[in-house]
Amino acid sequence: MQLRSTIIGNISEVCSENWDALAGTGQPFLGHAFLDALERHDCVGERWGWLPRHLLLHDGERLVAAMPQYLKTNSYGELVFDWDWAEAYRRSGLAYYPKLVVGVPYTPATGARLLIAPDVDREATARALIEAAITHAKELGVSSLHWLFPERRDRDVLAAQGLLIRTSCQFHWHNRGYRDFDHYLQHFTSAKRKNIRRERRRVKESGIALRQLYGEQLSTAQWQTVHRHYASTFARLGGYATLSLAFFRDISLRQPGQVVIFLAERDGHPVASAICLRDKHSLYGRHWGCDEHFDNLHFELCYYQGLDYCIRHGLQRFDPGAQGEHKISRGFLPTATWSAHWIAHPEFHSTIADFLQRETRAMQDYIETLGEHTPFKRNY
Repeated sequence: MQLRSTIIGNISEVCSENWDALAGTGQPFLGHAFLDALERHDCVGERWGWLPRHLLLHDGERLVAAMPQYLKTNSYGELVFDWDWAEAYRRSGLAYYPKLVVGVPYTPATGARLLIAPDVDREATARALIEAAITHAKELGVSSLHWLFPERRDRDVLAAQGLLIRTSCQFHWHNRGYRDFDHYLQHFTSAKRKNIRRERRRVKESGIALRQLYGEQLSTAQWQTVHRHYASTFARLGGYATLSLAFFRDISLRQPGQVVIFLAERDGHPVASAICLRDKHSLYGRHWGCDEHFDNLHFELCYYQGLDYCIRHGLQRFDPGAQGEHKISRGFLPTATWSAHWIAHPEFHSTIADFLQRETRAMQDYIETLGEHTPFKRNY
């Protein structure tokens, strides 16, 4: 193959069919429609510090590989926390920003980061893709290049190319052939099972009715309410609701059956909602919000409704989002996630490499310790 690399500033510059034909784009966040909606509705760009710099590899006229890549002027919305690295650069009189990241904005979901056509030499193409990304980083003069939440196969390729690997932890659920939610709970210890049933009962006793809908089924008024819930959570926590109502409505129409909404109503009026996305195998919890507090409603909408959905639809995995040790008692187990890092400055490269060695050992101990506190019966 005679590979030629190109950087584009808008995903619309590449044909959607060609992009979606690359292996790994079956995950909803990596599809052309999702990435295009982010750009089309100003959810990324200069205002938010996510400037699209997508990398393409062509063999002749054919697109054979790509990466969703962004020039970043901050670390917001990445969920791989490098604020301390940026501060160390600042104290040394160096600029940490801009930097380059490969990943999906605001989406800490593990997935493919080296998107490669299924019928080419994957190893050679992956190396060429990584080398092209590093060459571009050097040409720009950025401090660093980061792959966020790569799947294990991509992590191994990145490590083999000399990238520094960082290990983090999330909490994921896996389907072991459960018939229904009650069958799932039968595998819990008695105390944990009773606690979940009590939490769900209290939601019902509050007069809450629950609905599961697809995004394309929501009316304009319902979407306005769901988006208000989403935005209210960021307002309460002091963050930014970067994803617009137009973005959510767009992906619902362009990705039918992939946006899943869990809606809580009281007296016929919506009071809370959770937004998820799905693919053929997994459900991904993304956002939630409420108009008023109800005991245990967060657990019901963000976890139990999703678990019920996965079991009923035969999905194999539920990734409810970043962080949260409280998920363990509900059956979400500690799961390693990764990022990969190229650091331009030699001394900072050595310092960060040393830090990551120590951090990785601590993270492995943390995951192992948490794994001893599952809610499941012994030997399950």
